[in-house]
Amino acid sequence: MSPEVSPTAVSPEVLAEVPECVAWRRHLHENPELSFQEFDTTDYIIAALEDIGGMELRRYAKTGVVAILRGARPGRTILLRADIDALPIQEETGLPYASRNPGVMHACGHDGHTAMMLAAARILSRHAGELAGEVRFLFQHAEELPPGGAAELDRLGVMDGVDELYGLHLSSNYPTGRFGVRAGALTSATDRFEIDIVGKGGHSAYPETAHDAVVMAAQVVLALQTIVARRVSATEPAVVSVCQVEGGSAYNILPDEVHLVGSTRTFSEATRDRLPALMEGIVAGITAADDSTYRFRFIKGYASVINDAQLAAHTRELIERSFGKGATFDIEPLMPGEDYSALQGHCPGFFVELGARDEARGITCPHHNPHYLMDEEALPYGIQYWCDLVRDRLS
Repeated sequence: MSPEVSPTAVSPEVLAEVPECVAWRRHLHENPELSFQEFDTTDYIIAALEDIGGMELRRYAKTGVVAILRGARPGRTILLRADIDALPIQEETGLPYASRNPGVMHACGHDGHTAMMLAAARILSRHAGELAGEVRFLFQHAEELPPGGAAELDRLGVMDGVDELYGLHLSSNYPTGRFGVRAGALTSATDRFEIDIVGKGGHSAYPETAHDAVVMAAQVVLALQTIVARRVSATEPAVVSVCQVEGGSAYNILPDEVHLVGSTRTFSEATRDRLPALMEGIVAGITAADDSTYRFRFIKGYASVINDAQLAAHTRELIERSFGKGATFDIEPLMPGEDYSALQGHCPGFFVELGARDEARGITCPHHNPHYLMDEEALPYGIQYWCDLVRDRLS
């Protein structure tokens, strides 16, 4: 347990569930599935939920499931969300329970999210008679691949009748057992762009007879960086990153086209809406200067996760009552995106970051990395948090 957190914070009932929670997590880690392909994962989760019993199970999409636990008395309806998909990464951790699926890995903690919520569901199902209202445990598919599973579930009505929405993410950025809290914008809006620079190919020995798409592409890559430096307020976070450059077939042939792909990250909707025109203006100017053309596409991805200020304050107090004053800390906005945002807009929501990093044991690798490790010591904190939260909101 983290030395900054009360040693009595985790109840004996939660501690009793940890071995099973670890077993669930390791099975999921060993058998990861990509977004929209989580068929075996869904079957495994459903089998665990059916073994727990006392809940209604609903399938909204081809993968993922919602378990509904109803209390003995009327009250509000809250939804807790855990994501279940993995990433297209070849695992290189050397763990005894490393992925058995080549090129697929749980490298973002979703296996931990799922296992913690299963454990919380099992505990809370024993105490349904003490609850007033309804809790929905959403095991959500396809968080990692836009347009994302959350948007699909929102269209299918998973948020109908929900009064409050909650999410949790394990984080390798923060020490195990500490909760990162932020009111307002928590994550960035994450969008994708694709640019084709269309010039005129030719022999590398006679560049004057060509319109060099490589040179134009290089100018575009550099000029795009001036958007954040000179067109966005210095007090406002924003990122424009070119991440793929493709073009050419030989060392001595100037290609006709160069293909650029990248992402943008913003927190302001106004800036998000301005970026496509600013970017396309740069591309149009550079290609026009060399009598060439272009194709430009801007594909909107996930919106920002916005934490309700009142729920953030209340939940911080709840965490500190449970785990001690040192258990929470303020965090800065996070640049990675989250499709949880697609479930927002219907009701107040709160999303918390739970630390799962232990430098003393070398558990420090970032997410989306083939060497990523998750500190399993964080699992009881997440289980206890979910149980305390449900009891508090449905008391």
